Amino acid sequence: MTSTDVRDEAEDSGPSGYAAARLRLLTEGARSGPPRRAALSGLTDDWLAGLFTAAAPGLRGASLIAVGGYGRGELSPRSDLDLVLLHDGSDPEAVAALADRLWYPVWDLGLALDHSVRTPAEARRTAGEDLKVQLGLLDARHLAGDLGLTAALRTTVLADWRNQAPRRLPELQELCAERAERQGELQYLLEPDLKEARGGLRDATALRAVAASWLADAPREGLDDARRRLLDVRDALHLATGRATDRLALQEQDQVAAELGLLDADTLLRQVYEAARVISYASDVTWREVSRVLRSRSVRPRLRAMLGGGKPATERSPLAEGVVEQEGEAVLARAARPERDPVLPLRAAAAAAQAGLPLSLHAVRRLAATVRPLPTPWPAEAREQLVTLLGSGRPTVEVWEALEAEGLVSRLLPDWERVRCRPQRNAVHVWTVDRHLIETAVRASEFTRRVSRPDLLLVAALLHDIGKGWPGDHSVAGEIIAQDVAARIGFDRADSAVLAALVRHHLLLVETATRRDLDDPATVRLVARAVGTQSTLELLHALTEADALATGPAAWSSWRGSLVADLVRRVSAVLAGDVPEDAPATAAAVVTAEQERLALESVATGGPVLALRAQTEPPAGDTAEAPDGPEPLGVELLIAVPDQPGVLPAVAGVLAVHRLTVRTAELRALELPDGVEGSVLLLDWRVAAEYGSLPQATRLRADLVRALDGSLDIAARLAERDAAYPRRRGVVAPPPRVTVHPAASRHATVIEVRAQDAPGLLFRIGRALEDAGVLMRSAHVSTLGANAVDAFYVTGPEGDPLPGEEAVAVARKLEETLRG
Repeated sequence: MTSTDVRDEAEDSGPSGYAAARLRLLTEGARSGPPRRAALSGLTDDWLAGLFTAAAPGLRGASLIAVGGYGRGELSPRSDLDLVLLHDGSDPEAVAALADRLWYPVWDLGLALDHSVRTPAEARRTAGEDLKVQLGLLDARHLAGDLGLTAALRTTVLADWRNQAPRRLPELQELCAERAERQGELQYLLEPDLKEARGGLRDATALRAVAASWLADAPREGLDDARRRLLDVRDALHLATGRATDRLALQEQDQVAAELGLLDADTLLRQVYEAARVISYASDVTWREVSRVLRSRSVRPRLRAMLGGGKPATERSPLAEGVVEQEGEAVLARAARPERDPVLPLRAAAAAAQAGLPLSLHAVRRLAATVRPLPTPWPAEAREQLVTLLGSGRPTVEVWEALEAEGLVSRLLPDWERVRCRPQRNAVHVWTVDRHLIETAVRASEFTRRVSRPDLLLVAALLHDIGKGWPGDHSVAGEIIAQDVAARIGFDRADSAVLAALVRHHLLLVETATRRDLDDPATVRLVARAVGTQSTLELLHALTEADALATGPAAWSSWRGSLVADLVRRVSAVLAGDVPEDAPATAAAVVTAEQERLALESVATGGPVLALRAQTEPPAGDTAEAPDGPEPLGVELLIAVPDQPGVLPAVAGVLAVHRLTVRTAELRALELPDGVEGSVLLLDWRVAAEYGSLPQATRLRADLVRALDGSLDIAARLAERDAAYPRRRGVVAPPPRVTVHPAASRHATVIEVRAQDAPGLLFRIGRALEDAGVLMRSAHVSTLGANAVDAFYVTGPEGDPLPGEEAVAVARKLEETLRG
């Protein structure tokens, strides 16, 4: 059925005909994108024009106008109809009757309607008072009635907009900034709002308004295509959900991707991010130009008066060879010859970042159009300029984005293309892969005084996750890529090997420190063997912290930093030749006075003893940007209990019953002072209330006593609570994985659990290990966002590590339990 056929059907049958034609149009599989939006707008135009003509055949001095998205002809399947009934005020009663005959048929069909009835003077006055109304009227389009009335309003509104631009554009910029603060950046969100987030459809509309002011204009290349892609995704979202929504929720992304014929949800998000990045960059350039023009307008009259009416010369200050500063931007010097100077893009970028200036759009585009590719390997200057750019701190981000917008980054580093705009479906990460790499370099620039080779640190920061564009373990894939990139950009063989090792082991320190027993010499020796040298350890320590700080708030804390620092100290001693002897299986860490007090009280009472206290710590020196106030670490819960079966599941279960979220946990046996008989387990937890206040310590202890003696059925209590709350739709988490690490310790078998964090998870793990008949020597529990990564050191009844087959069987049984 053609567009003409659809319109004829709508005209022949009135509202019911329009509804049928609309449904037919939206369910046509062959038509989508701009053609469908144009057809839907045209169909709706004809229907509304017919309603207008039928309702007021002889009425003069009135017209029906489409504004906003409908005015632009961008009707999505569930879009509002934005309409203005304009009239000259000569017959208010007739206009009121006409409005009823227009609005009610729209409501009867269940269509959303945003409507107003105004005279031209009222419309103009309202636009002057409400910026959003004025923006909508900039897209006014005549539908029916008095064309002259519509044309006059359009002319007046547009003239007002241009005359008032110096006042209204800063207001629009502030509105955009406030919205971005509330909604976040579209190009990084896992559940983005396609309309309201920064880089979304609202910003694209704002750029149209700036262009209409004639004061400045946006970079147009790619902008229309980016807008089209976001509109296509919104169309598919409306059809997939049947709702007027702009939020691309996780549970709907696969369906939307299928509607658009894309491979999967990641491909969908990557296209959304690419479109948002184009709009965001265009917004940055445009608002910078608006500010420059307004600043110039305010300064030039005074300068002309001082100079006798002559036009002042623009000041240009040199920044580097071929690069100068002009009007707050880094631009190419008049004598620059990009076609003869392949290092110029990196030199210009480094100079701009060092000066804290944006790289001008004209400069970047000229470089992209004319510069020759760098030879392989790069000359020393190119490598040095890259390191300078990466070490410039926060200004690096804006300059890098300018290079990337014109394709220069992928030309310099072809492997970058695989990580560009790549989403990370992990709540711990707040950035896409490529932005995370740049953020890591920014963080690493703060640590360059801590290492002897800051150049290797900065380049490793840029490359540490480069393998995420390839299948398999990204650290393994990244090692190969880093070796190749290092050689290409001119590092010698030894430095290339160090960079490859840093990329391969960039997770080694934090994973070992938080998931392994640092008192076990085997743990330290494994790390020392992987690192190899003191200088590599130094670099890896700084890279670990930079990576975690650039990941998100959940990835780093003073506590994690202290664990990593402790591991680094121990490994450094081994690398210096201080090889620790194997500690006996019963060796214990240093006992604090409070821990000893709790342990002795537990022995004396024969039951559990606990201490509950809030924990806050200041930022760790100069290793992070200082937040406002101390760093929250939750609440520390210390529990001493006589050694007996079932301690871990009992404690974990009681915490789950009291709705306490476990952030970290450690369990170990305490060595009591001479003369004190008995064995005590110490559990050191950091917990937080899911909501509400913390329970009283006396209640926790009472329930723990009941859990240990069997009078409190933890499993039943948790099952009752789960049954009382309906299961909500959400992300389908990957299944849990349980693995054995046979080389991680000589005195115990290390079983590692990776699973979606959930209430009662640790209780289920502890009970399953108890049921398997193994003894728990220690436990190291950590939660990163929605992911739990827990390591358990277990032995057989005699205190020896489990035989290989038995360990595998225990792990397999535990995994089956968690999946069930």
